[in-house]
Amino acid sequence: MPETYVPRRTAVLLVDPYNDFLSEGGKIWPRLEPMAAESGLLDHLRSVVASARQSGVRVVFVPHRRWEPGDYESWDHPNPTQQKIQERHSFARGTWGGQFHPDLQPQPGDVVAQEHWAQSGFANTDLDLQLKQHGITHVVVIGLLANTCIESTGRFAMELGYHVTLVRDATAAFLPEEMHAAHELNGPTYAHALVTTDELTAAFKGAQA
Repeated sequence: MPETYVPRRTAVLLVDPYNDFLSEGGKIWPRLEPMAAESGLLDHLRSVVASARQSGVRVVFVPHRRWEPGDYESWDHPNPTQQKIQERHSFARGTWGGQFHPDLQPQPGDVVAQEHWAQSGFANTDLDLQLKQHGITHVVVIGLLANTCIESTGRFAMELGYHVTLVRDATAAFLPEEMHAAHELNGPTYAHALVTTDELTAAFKGAQA
């Protein structure tokens, strides 16, 4: 049975669409590029966002903390990802790498949530408040990385009572095994739907009619 979405109750959560992840010359792009190319990541991100806007589905940017000097230095126990960010200054504030990809820029009517420090877009941010104030009950989680921020944000959304959709080809990870775990092993334990970009945009188009 195909999923159905009420546009005014649905939001696309676009997680971490930074140049460092998605653009040639980005600090993390070389590690991500093989899997991103295999999934057609950028084209699918563009397609989902465009379809959402055309259908009246709200687009919500869910950005990671942009690194600043001093971040994590006094923390008791930064996690392994935060330690790597501290070393390589991923998504540094005020730099090109810490800007959103040029094709994935906020537009009027979009929401930009507060930056998350770890892997869940909900933890210690205003994302839940923003969604509830806009009447959202269904979230579609896309962006990066499939096995970290996408999974953590999707799980947290489910725990908060949202209907969660994952889009298999609108995300990527560093390794095939991580993609497999995200979609075949872990995703089905919390997501209400796992779809492709084509299936999702068809559902959005049908909801628009």
